[in-house]
Amino acid sequence: VLDSQYGMYTWPCAVVLAQYLWVHRRSLPGKRVLEVGAGVSLPGVVAAKCGAEVMLSDSEELPQCLHNCRRSCLANRLPHVPVVGLTWGRVSPGLLSLAPVDIILGSDVFFDPKDFEDILTTVYFLLEKNPHAEFWTTYQVRSADWSIEALLCKWKLKNTRVPLHSFSADKEHLASSSLPGRHTIEMIIISLARSDGT
Repeated sequence: VLDSQYGMYTWPCAVVLAQYLWVHRRSLPGKRVLEVGAGVSLPGVVAAKCGAEVMLSDSEELPQCLHNCRRSCLANRLPHVPVVGLTWGRVSPGLLSLAPVDIILGSDVFFDPKDFEDILTTVYFLLEKNPHAEFWTTYQVRSADWSIEALLCKWKLKNTRVPLHSFSADKEHLASSSLPGRHTIEMIIISLARSDGT
C-alpha cells in the first residue's frame, strides 16, 4: 500500500522487524503477540503465519488504518486475527481488556517525537500487566536529536540493542523487497527494568 500517510504504507522498519520474526520463527508458535501501530501489519502477519496468536492494533482515531489491518489479514488468509483500536497514551476499555501478551511488536512507532512518551506510557502499561513480555521495535534514525533514553529511565524500562547483522537485516534489500533501502534502521528490545535498575 503506497500511501505516504503513517499507517497506510509499508515502511522500511516493518520489513526489518518482519525479518527478525522470520529468523526467530521457531520460537513463535503459541506466543501471544500484539502489534501496536500496526498500519498494514507486515510484522503481525508474519508472526501469525509463523504460528503466533496475534492481535493487531492501531489508533482508534484512524479507522482507515484499522481497516487496512483487517484487509492485510484477509489478503493473507488470516480472517480470525483480531484487530482492536488502541490509541497511544490513552487508557481505554480496549487496552484494559487485552488478553495477556508475550511479545509486543512496533515498527517505526518512534516516528514523531511528540508521540514518544505516549507510546512508552502504553508499552509500560502493557509490560506491567505482562512482566515477562518484551517490546520488539525497529525505528528509522531520522535525527540525532531524537532519543527515548530519558523516557526509558522515567518509565523504568531497559533496552537491548539488536544488531541488524545478527539476523541478516543489514542489507538494502530483504525478502525480494527494495526495502529497507539506504535508510539507517535500528532494532531494540524494551522490557521492564529490574528493581536494581538493570
